[in-house]
Formats: sequence, C-alpha cells, structure tokens
Amino acid sequence: MKKVIALIVGVVFVAGMTGGVLAQGQPTTTPKEEKKPADAKKPAALNASGTVKTAAADTLVVSGKAKGGKDAEWTFAVDPKMTKIRKAGKDIAPGDLAAGDPVLVRYHEMGGKNVAESVMVRAPKKPATEATKAEAPKKDETKK
Repeated sequence: MKKVIALIVGVVFVAGMTGGVLAQGQPTTTPKEEKKPADAKKPAALNASGTVKTAAADTLVVSGKAKGGKDAEWTFAVDPKMTKIRKAGKDIAPGDLAAGDPVLVRYHEMGGKNVAESVMVRAPKKPATEATKAEAPKKDETKK
C-alpha cells in the first residue's frame, strides 16, 4: 500500500512540475499587434463639390471649384459594389447620373486614382431671378 501511495505522490509531483515548465515556455499575455506601415492605413477621405460633366458605369467626371476658388475638374473611378450613389434619398446606379446634376463626392486617392466612396446628388438650386420676380409685385403693391 505504501508503494501505491508513493507512486501516486510521485506521479502528481511529476505532473505538477511538467505543468509549471510548460507554463514558463508560453507567454501569459497576448502578443502585441504588429505595427502596420504608414502607407497601409486607410487613405484620408476628401470631398469635391460640383456638377456632373459625364457619368458612366465605372467613371464619373465632375467640374466645380477647388478650395482656392479656381475652376477644377475631377475624374473618379466608380466601383458599383463599393461606391454608394444616392439621389432624392434613394440608391441609384452610376448610369442614372445626368450631366448637370449637382453632386457632392466623397473620395480617396488610391494608386494615383481618385476613387469615389459616395456620391450625393443635391437638389438643384432655384434661380434667384424667379424669387426676385415673385417679390417685385409685392413691393409695388405696397407703394400704391
């Protein structure tokens, strides 16, 4: 009986030592995430505002004013799977854009190309002449 108890104590001792050795060989904390190169980050989003010059299934050309007030023209790559195009609150296809539609394009530069992330068609602005014509008779009526 003493031999059996000694054998059990010996097995437990060896198992305990083996567990301790294995635990020392493995890190107790998770490895730190490797740093990614600076160019692997998602490119910064940029905005362009103007009117549609031409639209196709895979490209969009918009003309407008750059930040300095100079006339500018941008060509965007359009990916039907990734680029979201909305008009009047509904999703539309790139081919549904018409020349002259006022748009706001959110894009990023990738591989030397401007890639459109989203295109929002804005409501066209009403000409100021209609508003002033409507107000003009009211001013004349008050003088009479």
